[in-house]
Amino acid sequence: MALLDWIALVVFFIAWLGYGPLLRLIARRSGSLNADMLIVRDSWMTAMTHREMRLLDSQLMGHSINSASFFASTNLLLIAAVAGILFGGEAALRGFAAVGAEAVPIKLLEAKLALVLVCLARGFLDFIWSLRQMNYALALIGAAPEIHVEADRVAYGHATAQVLNPALSGFSQGVRGYYFALAAAAWLFGPLWLLLGVISAFSLLVWRQAASPAARAVRAARRLLERS
Repeated sequence: MALLDWIALVVFFIAWLGYGPLLRLIARRSGSLNADMLIVRDSWMTAMTHREMRLLDSQLMGHSINSASFFASTNLLLIAAVAGILFGGEAALRGFAAVGAEAVPIKLLEAKLALVLVCLARGFLDFIWSLRQMNYALALIGAAPEIHVEADRVAYGHATAQVLNPALSGFSQGVRGYYFALAAAAWLFGPLWLLLGVISAFSLLVWRQAASPAARAVRAARRLLERS
């Protein structure tokens, strides 16, 4: 493997593993979409305890579960496709390389496909754990009792949010896996493409978290919820 491949691979892992710590740093300084949504979902679960009919909350959760299921199913299909090429023998690898990938030794081609597979597999595990936690949160919504003491309502809402927030954070991590899987797939065309792919994916993710119109709107809504 050439020096440029190693450099691109190191940059990839720095971006992939360093995205979470960087996002937490951004959240402490100026806020991020994920951090703001923690507060929004906490407010949602607290508001849920004040409603006699919680059909709306259940429907919203059902929509999230369906979305996570769709992404998990799609992810599994992609894993099967990449694994089929990776473990399909030399003929499958050479046939795939002939489609347009960079001409490299078979072992290096296997490493490139393995990187894509690892990104997809990590995302799949995130989606599965996210789905389980969403179902736990849905059960807590359905089991919410008639509480007359305000402090107990708030406590129950916070407890439910402590299950819901990690669930939807896991969903976000699973979606993030697609970004890095696409960046890893760019390596098939050469190390410069991998560098371009990971820088583009990383920059896009950070922009969407910190400066996109959605991030600014959610941040404004969070401030209103905190004052109410």
